[in-house]
Amino acid sequence: MDSDECRAIADSSISHWARGLQNRGNRDYTRIVVPDGDTAEPGTARPWLRRVCIAALFTLLTVVMTWPMARVLGSRSVEHHDVFFNVWRLAWVQHALATPSTLFDGNQFYPEQQVLAYSDAMLVEGLIAAPLFAAGLRPLLVHNLMLLGALAASGVGMFTLARHLSRSTGAAIVAGLVFAFAPYRFGHIMHMELQWTMWIPWAFWAMERTLDTGRLRFGLLTGAFLALQIGSSIYYGIFLAILLTVAGAVQLVRAAPSQRLKTIGVFAAGALVAASVAVPYSKPYREATGRVGLRSIPEILMHSAKPSDYLRVSEGNFLYGPAHAGPPELALFPGYVPLVLALVAVVAIRPSAVMFSYVIGLLLAFDLSLGLNGIVYPVLHEHMGVFKGLRAPARASIFFLMFLAALAARGCAVLLRPLAVVAQIGAIIAIGAAALLEYWVVPLRLWPYPDRPALYSFLARQPDGIVAEFPVPRIDLLPGHEPRYVYMSIFHWKRLVNGYSGYYPPSYIARMERLATFPDAGSIAQLRADGVRYVIVHEGSYIRAGESAGIVTALERQGLKPMTRLYDGWAAATLFELSSP
Repeated sequence: MDSDECRAIADSSISHWARGLQNRGNRDYTRIVVPDGDTAEPGTARPWLRRVCIAALFTLLTVVMTWPMARVLGSRSVEHHDVFFNVWRLAWVQHALATPSTLFDGNQFYPEQQVLAYSDAMLVEGLIAAPLFAAGLRPLLVHNLMLLGALAASGVGMFTLARHLSRSTGAAIVAGLVFAFAPYRFGHIMHMELQWTMWIPWAFWAMERTLDTGRLRFGLLTGAFLALQIGSSIYYGIFLAILLTVAGAVQLVRAAPSQRLKTIGVFAAGALVAASVAVPYSKPYREATGRVGLRSIPEILMHSAKPSDYLRVSEGNFLYGPAHAGPPELALFPGYVPLVLALVAVVAIRPSAVMFSYVIGLLLAFDLSLGLNGIVYPVLHEHMGVFKGLRAPARASIFFLMFLAALAARGCAVLLRPLAVVAQIGAIIAIGAAALLEYWVVPLRLWPYPDRPALYSFLARQPDGIVAEFPVPRIDLLPGHEPRYVYMSIFHWKRLVNGYSGYYPPSYIARMERLATFPDAGSIAQLRADGVRYVIVHEGSYIRAGESAGIVTALERQGLKPMTRLYDGWAAATLFELSSP
């Protein structure tokens, strides 16, 4: 079979997903540099079509790996109280943009202000989701589209970086699978901001292009992608800034001495772009820290990884089962397939600044994920205040995955190079299938989320007023039903004394303690002092039989006016109006 026949076979099968696998005479499978600075492999006549096919591939794989979520996008999602919080944050950004509301002054924890800064605000996600909310899509549909879209986009981003590094489309696909579907993803499937990682590989791609060309536009893109990651996930933005700096500094040695100063200047311009976003964005968080304090050492230690956690998989992993499952924050197993491929890269490829920087990045990301159990993180925690506010250093393991995927792509390309075209295609399929088998989870356990129940539709039509919902949680059993109350507020947008976030302000803790004896006279006095107008008693949320009926009767005796009794999404609830004393 000559080279023309090989090219015809590749073009007619998966050429748009596995370009560069065909042999051109005695030459290696190398990329061709095209005038616009992009790279093209032999036979790539339509790069836009390849990009569409890669996006379609990762979209399809996301649907398969998260099944059956795609079948119930508008009504069900993973069972976790953080899903309520995700929807509230996404919806609040759109609400704040469409009304005179101040962006960070969310409607929960009344009368606290700047409450969006008690957790990651997810501003980038909120801005992208805003047109979907404005178009009238169901809130849970918007949430699930943003969640699954993040997985697919992360795979595409990793593909782009890995293809640049490995010069192999097939190997880059494998790298995208590792980054998009490793057990870490499913351990954090309920955490929207922790799935928004697509900017990480794009930032490293832009860094590589800056080092390759010295062009200002790539330096600015590096800063722009860092800024986007900060706006998507503060955790990742902080870690990305550190690891980009280290990897870039290591690779500066490959820049010509005459160009090195210029390259540093280009990176400095990108750093200014990132700082122009990070500095004003950090202001409400710095102010919030003054109100709620810092993370305690025991809390950080609890969420610091140990090396053994890199053998733990997420709950529901099909291949390795419950015997190796770990808590969500510590399910860090990357899979044996990328580990073997990365080892091939380290052993078989001639050492270079690029290779060295990714190995250093891998080791540094691993150590950062160990948190206070590691070497570098305790120093950062001691001398950089921002690290005192981070609860879970183990989340740095997403960067371990990225560096590992990049190295695995280079190792995969080495293994593919001597193979014939058909054998290469088969090898890519086999390697990808093996990786996905390691990551496969049993069908996700999904839970129905109500959409605009009758009670909240009725409340939305009432005059403005502050809302309190019961039962409230015990302080030692937070969050109770608070995430559900926060989620339901998107259907009326009235202010709540209830709340849920990464931090709880002291005023909220004190209020919950005083409301623990509800419906006695003291708790009613607290509600009046807070200016509460509407009180909701959820019958289905009380454990003891008949307790809610007794509370309703007690409230009527104290002069609260029952307005209606309607379905709250789970059971019946009674809405009261609290008149002035």
